Amino acid sequence: MQIGAVLIDIDGVLYVGGRRIEGADRALRELDRRGIPYRFVSNTTRLSRASVALRLQGLGYAIPEPWIITAPVAAAAHLREGGRTRCFLLTTPDARTDFGEAGLLAVEEDADVVVVADAADGITYTTMNRAFRLLMEGADLVALERDRYWMGSDGLMLSAGPFVAALEYAAGKKAEVIGKPAPAFFLRALRETGAAPGEAVMIGDDIVTDIGGAQACGMRGILVRTGKYREETLQRSGITPDLVIDSLAELPNYL
Repeated sequence: MQIGAVLIDIDGVLYVGGRRIEGADRALRELDRRGIPYRFVSNTTRLSRASVALRLQGLGYAIPEPWIITAPVAAAAHLREGGRTRCFLLTTPDARTDFGEAGLLAVEEDADVVVVADAADGITYTTMNRAFRLLMEGADLVALERDRYWMGSDGLMLSAGPFVAALEYAAGKKAEVIGKPAPAFFLRALRETGAAPGEAVMIGDDIVTDIGGAQACGMRGILVRTGKYREETLQRSGITPDLVIDSLAELPNYL
């Protein structure tokens, strides 16, 4: 497989829960050896980019923080560029730091935009209702991702998607999605590699957001059988990956 650049999902591909995927680090070293540029694209929205980098470092990965493109970082840049600076952030406290560093204001009233992430226990009736009221008052709705679930250390966990859908239904507004599978998210990461979509591949464990999203913007998609991978989900998706491998460790066999 001729590859000019690689985009790699993080959670479910480099690690699952607190366990590193065996052989994934060797695959990254092989990309380095062959001079193939790569970046990491993540819909993980509970953590700031700095925290993601620290977690990877703790698992033994030597990955520069700027090589990690997360939905909060991309959203903060997108909102700043569009002049929407007053944000009601339905996020974890850690993820809020990416917005603060971009010069955006976290507000409870008169918001330009409601930003919804996987806020864990921060999603309550009270916070959802506050978001709903702001939307009804005219705020835009931005979803950092709308994945249905992800694989945690003790099993499947609800992601942001179900809560985004609830707010869309209640407020009658369609969310602007910033993370995968939005084409702009993939293209933002690809610009850093210098590769065109037709030269690149995306490696992920989510058939819809990783593989379907990448293919929709002209990339090829490699699905791994780690993380949230489920055979029945693949069969129901109607999406055909360009390749299915057991884990990232197998990637060098196809370079």
